[in-house]
Amino acid sequence: MSNAQEPLLGRRILLVEDEYVIAMEMERWLRGAGAEVIGPVSNVEHALDRIATEANSLDAAILDVNLGHGERVYPIADRLDALGVPYLFATGDVRIGAEPAYGNRIRLEKPILSFELLKAIEALLTLERVIDPLSS
Repeated sequence: MSNAQEPLLGRRILLVEDEYVIAMEMERWLRGAGAEVIGPVSNVEHALDRIATEANSLDAAILDVNLGHGERVYPIADRLDALGVPYLFATGDVRIGAEPAYGNRIRLEKPILSFELLKAIEALLTLERVIDPLSS
């Protein structure tokens, strides 16, 4: 397939989503666009473990805000911020705008369509290149 058909070719994307069906669908969309999906992972502990082992090679992340059992994704977002890995929120939680540290992040509201997710990831990666032109 050509690069135009796989706009995320070679990109490594961490997927944090606790809903099995949603996670599998997002993974399918990302792989179809050429991305290598890290995960999906469904909780903070496993996501932080994956970040620790994959940190130097992550290009971006997709984070669901609510991970079940009252667990929130913010420790993962904080770790990604510290590493300079761009991320977006894919969530049904409209309260995220009230969180000052995260309110300016790209947010997709569930239900999400495949083209919305792929366009948002492409925009996130493009934005990262504009902010840091030395990044690969």
